[in-house]
Amino acid sequence: MQDRAVLPGFRLAMGWTLFYLGLLVLIPIGTILHRGTTLPWAEFGRALTDPRVLASYRLSFGASLTGATINLVFGLLVAWVLVRYRFPGRRLVDMLVDLPFALPTAVAGIALTSLYAGNGWIGRPLERLGVKTAFTPLGVVVALTFIGLPFVVRTVQPVLKDLEGELEEAAATLGANRVQIFVRVLLPSLAPALLTGFTLAFARGLGEYGSVVFISGNMPMRTEIAPLLIVTKLEQYDYAGATAIAVVMLLASFVLLLGINLLQGWGRSRRPV
Repeated sequence: MQDRAVLPGFRLAMGWTLFYLGLLVLIPIGTILHRGTTLPWAEFGRALTDPRVLASYRLSFGASLTGATINLVFGLLVAWVLVRYRFPGRRLVDMLVDLPFALPTAVAGIALTSLYAGNGWIGRPLERLGVKTAFTPLGVVVALTFIGLPFVVRTVQPVLKDLEGELEEAAATLGANRVQIFVRVLLPSLAPALLTGFTLAFARGLGEYGSVVFISGNMPMRTEIAPLLIVTKLEQYDYAGATAIAVVMLLASFVLLLGINLLQGWGRSRRPV
């Protein structure tokens, strides 16, 4: 049994911790849930089944899922290169991975829009190929992929560092090829971290606002995300509609948070003691 007395002022520190979390997290969330439960069911259902709201959900969840899936693959590749190889400029590349964390989301949105617009460095050649990115759902996917990459890389990196190279060498000695080594030796150990990073990137994408509003164009029924629709309804004094959308997003966040904690527990149980 752990002796809590080794931490001086445990009760006082715990009291302030609960007070701080309650003031900043629990009370605002509880207010949203309470506001949602006080709405008449007919009004709540009407707000959620509005075609514009359903279109925003499809875009937010679909683009977040697509961006997280892309980062699942390329995030693993980036983490692998940073952990397994030594090359000039490695620290710079490692620093660039955290750029989406540090960069203000509005700045990211403006930069991505400039790059992927029809006259941008990347958007111009893409449009020559018939691919329009800015002000389309594809632009939303690009923005959510950009902001979600660090979550996968930083989740997988420490697990890769802890993996013993001798396991791969032993598998190769026994005749396994590279694909077999990855699938049967590495992937089972990396799976919990990959799923956790994927879920974190997906959750981050659902709540993203600043980097998306510029590149999406915010066209109702086409490129309008759910967080933006909440703001729009508040500006129109449609508090019931904004609350209904917010409750759904809040419940989705709770489910993702629960999933992340379960995945982390699963990952810890699979680590060798």
